Amino acid sequence: MSEDARLVAWVRGHVQGVGFRWFTRAKALEIGGLSGFALNLEDGRVQVVAEGARSGCEALLDWLQGDDTPGRVDGVTEIWDTPRGGYDGFAMR
Repeated sequence: MSEDARLVAWVRGHVQGVGFRWFTRAKALEIGGLSGFALNLEDGRVQVVAEGARSGCEALLDWLQGDDTPGRVDGVTEIWDTPRGGYDGFAMR
């Protein structure tokens, strides 16, 4: 049985106006079993919150840090926590 986790990640770089939130949602749905959201922040970063199996959250984080994202990722800061629930699927906000 996989441990559930909550990932909160802040993605820096050229990540707004390039479909980053859409592709993040698509990747979360492809991984499966994740709920949460991707949100543009006023300072140009994208915040990603994902809850589900830790392995799924880790796969999403690996993708966020990889070279297959739209735009340009200069860095990702993440924190791990206990899931809080309350999300209906994975949304773009």
